[in-house]
Amino acid sequence: MIRHPKVALIFACYIDQDAQVLHAISKYNSLNKRWTAFVDDQAFSKKTPDYVLSRQWDGVISKEIAPELFEQCLERNIPCIDLSDYPQITPGIPKIRPDNSAVGHMAAEYFIEKGYRNFAFCGYSNMPWSKEREKGFAEALKLVGHEPELFLNDHPKLAEAEWDKANVEEIQKWIDAIPKPLAVFSANDMRGLQVIEACSLKGIQVPEEVSILGVNNDTIRCELSNPQLSSIALNSEYYGQTAAKMIDEMMDGNLPEEIELLIEPSEVITRRSTDALCIEDPFVAAALHLIKNKACEGITVDWVVKQVHISRSGLERRFRKYLGKTPQVEIRDVQIHKIKQLLLETDYTLAHIASLTGFEHPEYMSVVFKKNTKLTLNQYRQKFRIER
Repeated sequence: MIRHPKVALIFACYIDQDAQVLHAISKYNSLNKRWTAFVDDQAFSKKTPDYVLSRQWDGVISKEIAPELFEQCLERNIPCIDLSDYPQITPGIPKIRPDNSAVGHMAAEYFIEKGYRNFAFCGYSNMPWSKEREKGFAEALKLVGHEPELFLNDHPKLAEAEWDKANVEEIQKWIDAIPKPLAVFSANDMRGLQVIEACSLKGIQVPEEVSILGVNNDTIRCELSNPQLSSIALNSEYYGQTAAKMIDEMMDGNLPEEIELLIEPSEVITRRSTDALCIEDPFVAAALHLIKNKACEGITVDWVVKQVHISRSGLERRFRKYLGKTPQVEIRDVQIHKIKQLLLETDYTLAHIASLTGFEHPEYMSVVFKKNTKLTLNQYRQKFRIER
């Protein structure tokens, strides 16, 4: 009789993302039929490692930061992976977590492209992942000459109603004093919901006066909000399948080359809370709309300027003023984003991807892609996609 390895999965499942990562792990295992698993969905093992370690395991994956559990896994020579979103690394335990700096950059670029000139970050002073997102957001804004207003305070270990109410009241005062229209990047969806409530109580229109973006794409909470909350999705599919593949390799005796692997966010899920443009210049607004919808049809800057009835130099000057880049760069950015999506989500040939993204020749698409990402098309597909 074939013995299948046994893997313990430590996930609290407080947010939708945890369940999505678990689903991705399950999907990988179903396709490969490698091991049986037990899910500690209350994360009892975080404080009481014997909850799982009283039984025999061939591998452990923990979404919770659990130093005692990690130490006992090392002592017992049990392969273990840390998926918690904290920068601390336990020697001998590989870590996979979101690239929070890239999350901040994505938020800044998203708001900049919508034309905002006033920015704010609402986060937590005692959460390392919040500080990393804040830093990435500020770094990207600094490149175009902006700096965000900040609202930071400590997040309690257990959020209570009084804490939530007090925070909403403080956010009201803070946000009321900042010039509008305003783009607010919230450290996570829960913070974003507090900002929405604060705006509602203060009579501030969302998104017309304040545009609000969260992180984690906690679908149920985001869609039950009024207005619905836009959010950055953290690529849970790749997150989970990468962890599953890594624990497989570790149980076979192969240690990972990288002790820490950072997962880039996948995309912004736009809902009502950011469904507005804030471009004062009508030429830039019109050109941006065309580029977003037509970039992958092979359009050129010359075609765009003819549609919006302005000179090329005039449009380029306006783009630099409002977006910090040229129309040509914006066209390429839209194309590159679509290429990445097709590389990860389909098995299309490079020639077919080229035809879908506005490139006549796949060879030229390859040159453009490598110039922008420092990776070849095949390298990107191999690095960021788990075989389905």
